[in-house]
Amino acid sequence: MLGFDEPEFLSQAASAVALRPQIEELVDRLVDAGFDTLLLVGAGGTYAQMWPYEHLARRASKLDVRAVIAAELIASGDARLGERTVALFTSVSGTTDDSVRAIEYCRSKGAYTISFTGHPDSPVATKADTALISRPKTWPFDFQLLLFMGRLLARRGEFDGYDRLAGELAGIPQALVEVARQAEPVAAAFADAHKDSGYHFLIGGGNLWGFTYLYSMCILEEMQWLRTTRVHSAEFFHGSLELLEEDTSVIVFQGEDETRALTDRAEAFARRVSKDVTVFDTRDYPLAGISPEFRGLLAPLVLDTVMSRVSKHLERVRDHSLDLRRYYRVMDY
Repeated sequence: MLGFDEPEFLSQAASAVALRPQIEELVDRLVDAGFDTLLLVGAGGTYAQMWPYEHLARRASKLDVRAVIAAELIASGDARLGERTVALFTSVSGTTDDSVRAIEYCRSKGAYTISFTGHPDSPVATKADTALISRPKTWPFDFQLLLFMGRLLARRGEFDGYDRLAGELAGIPQALVEVARQAEPVAAAFADAHKDSGYHFLIGGGNLWGFTYLYSMCILEEMQWLRTTRVHSAEFFHGSLELLEEDTSVIVFQGEDETRALTDRAEAFARRVSKDVTVFDTRDYPLAGISPEFRGLLAPLVLDTVMSRVSKHLERVRDHSLDLRRYYRVMDY
C-alpha cells in the first residue's frame, strides 16, 4: 500500500486502545466526584473529531456535552464553565496554540482538564490536569474518545454494551489494516480519475459529519489546496445543492447510524445532476470481531482509514505533498 507503514499504524492504534484502563479509572473518578458539563474542546481537525461524540451523547445522554472551538471559547466564554465542568482536549503535536490557551482558560475557571496526545512533555500534556499519552503522531483520537464516552455513558446507565465494545476494540487495529488494504485500489482509482479536479462537493451526516468537515477543510483544502463545499446531508436541500453541475465531483460519506437515509436522499438527488458522484460507504468494509450493533459507532475510524488511502494517492497523482503549507504554522497570525 502506497505510503502505508503497517507496523507503525498497528503500534499507534494499539497504544490508543491500551489506554483503556487509564481512561476507565479517570472516568470512574470523575463520575464519583460529580460534574455537570463536559466540553469537548478542539481546533480545526481536533474540533471536528469531537462531533461524533457530542452526537453520541446527544442521542443517549441527558448530560450536557458540547463540542466547542478552543479560540471561540476563550473569546466568548461559557456561562456553564466552572468547577463542575470537565474539559477534554486532543492534539497530535501537543503544541496547538489555541488548545494550549484554552486549557489555561478552562483551568482558570475551575474546570478539570484532560488531554490526549502523543507527547508527554508538550504543553497540551503538561498544562492539563490529566494527560493520557499514546505513541507520537497517533491519529485519529476516536479510539480514546469512544472509550471515554462509552465508559461515561455506561457509568450513567445510558449505554449497556460498553464492556463488549471495549473488549472488541482490542482487535480493531488489525481490522483497520484490512480496511486499508481493501480501500487501496478504490483510492487509487479515485485519485487517477480526479487528478485535475480543482473542486469537490462533500456530503455527510450523523456521526460522519465531523469527518466530512475535517476531510474537506483539513485535507483537501489545507493539504492539497483544493476548493471544496461541505454540507450536512440533512441540510443538503437548503442552499448548497444549487452549486451542483453535471461535471461537479461529489463525494458522499455514508455511515451506518440512524441518519443513513438522509445521506441516501442527498446522494440520489446528486446523481440526478452530476455524472461524477463517488460514495465511500463504511458498510462496504468488513470488521472482523466487531458486533454488528457497534459498527455505526466505528464509522469515523473506518472512514478515516479509507480516506487516508485516498489522500496518499491524491498526493501521488497531483505531485503535491500532504506536508506542504503556505500559511499554516508558516506565517504569524
